[in-house]
Amino acid sequence: MMARERLERVGVSVPEMYLPNSDVDYRKWAVVACDQYSSEREYWEDVDRQVNGAPSTLRLIFPECYLEGGDKDTRITAIQKTMREYLEQGILSSRGQGFMLVERTTPFEEKPRLGLVVAVDLERYQYGKDSKSLIRPTEGTIVERLPPRMAIRRGAPLELPHIMILVDDPRKTVIEPLYRKRHYFEKGYDFDLMKNSGHVRGWFIQEENEFERISEALEGLGDPEAFRAKYGVDEVLLFAVGDGNHSLATAKAIWEETKAACAGRPDAETMLASHPARYALVELVNLYDEGLPFHPIHRVLFNIKAQDFLGTLAGAGAEIRYTSDAARAFAAVDASGTGGQTAGGAHRFAFVTEDRAGTIMFKEPEARLAVATIQGYIDAYRKDHPEVGIDYIHGTSSAEALGRKAGNLGLYLPPVDKASFFSVVIHDGAMPRKTFSMGEAPEKRFYIEARKIVGE
Repeated sequence: MMARERLERVGVSVPEMYLPNSDVDYRKWAVVACDQYSSEREYWEDVDRQVNGAPSTLRLIFPECYLEGGDKDTRITAIQKTMREYLEQGILSSRGQGFMLVERTTPFEEKPRLGLVVAVDLERYQYGKDSKSLIRPTEGTIVERLPPRMAIRRGAPLELPHIMILVDDPRKTVIEPLYRKRHYFEKGYDFDLMKNSGHVRGWFIQEENEFERISEALEGLGDPEAFRAKYGVDEVLLFAVGDGNHSLATAKAIWEETKAACAGRPDAETMLASHPARYALVELVNLYDEGLPFHPIHRVLFNIKAQDFLGTLAGAGAEIRYTSDAARAFAAVDASGTGGQTAGGAHRFAFVTEDRAGTIMFKEPEARLAVATIQGYIDAYRKDHPEVGIDYIHGTSSAEALGRKAGNLGLYLPPVDKASFFSVVIHDGAMPRKTFSMGEAPEKRFYIEARKIVGE
């Protein structure tokens, strides 16, 4: 069996890759994922100033901070028009079929993060909570968030990926061997990213022998017998969506629309088998990559009577302890290790209010994940107290600073355990919203590559 056929059997296709021509300033071309800085228009306004009319993926995406604006339809029309213009003018052109090996360095991590840009088969992906497909979400999909994203993709000639998909590869068999040989591959790009977001390099992988090796490695990770021995279930999870879950769900929804539109046609089966909308461009990243940080996402509740909420937790069996300061409480949670995010042990959190700090411990939680434990009580409390607001916070200092404000309560969550990540998704389904973050906002994927998603 040919390597590409083997790749197709594990849900991967070799895409035709489009990149900007050599006259384009790549630093202005690449912008961060559209779902970042969604409450900070000033970030995107500054990006616009830096781009200053040059060819840029800024013109091909819809930053989510503008989704609630009144010019949504105008923006979508402009995006699709610019995509066609970039193709017609040769600003974007095909580099042929291949994968892109990516090395991303940031100011936040000592080691680079490695990735492999591929196309995945949307027929092998389902985004429901109880999905058993080869490709699965790791967090709940909010279907109400899909329509505006579908409006952008529907009729667009191109897609640009900010989706990052995880593979559970502790022996580092898929991506890392390519990186060790990177100097033998054609360089695709090499440049500094805007706004102090680090550096990115890409190498184009077109060699058939590499496709053969990658397919063999993925087959090994997805071997049913080995998977059953490791996880005790038959339904193989090969790819877990780490970032961009709603973007992949959007691609899936448009693919279902495409299939429905072809229903009844005598050539439908043949046409749909190779239709470009059947696939989505993503970056594969090894869960065990040394440059891939997993951070817990903390919670801050607003307009809340903190003692009342803590009393509710105590009434549900939580042990509340007070400490001298927030730093000591946070350190106690960190010291509990990643076990605080997994099954079989106590779930520990820290809290901080205007004038107090301490820890919360559930000795025998019902949920496997600590975040599920605390989010369940937050949701129940907010249902009874609709005046209480919530925000999801990255970083210790931000969680403390916001928690210290009058009328607020900061909740600090324990570290995330990479080793149990796939197991939780396999046995429990999609995790609660805002469970983890793969790095800080500047570390997210920047748009560089593109792929056509319409037929000729």
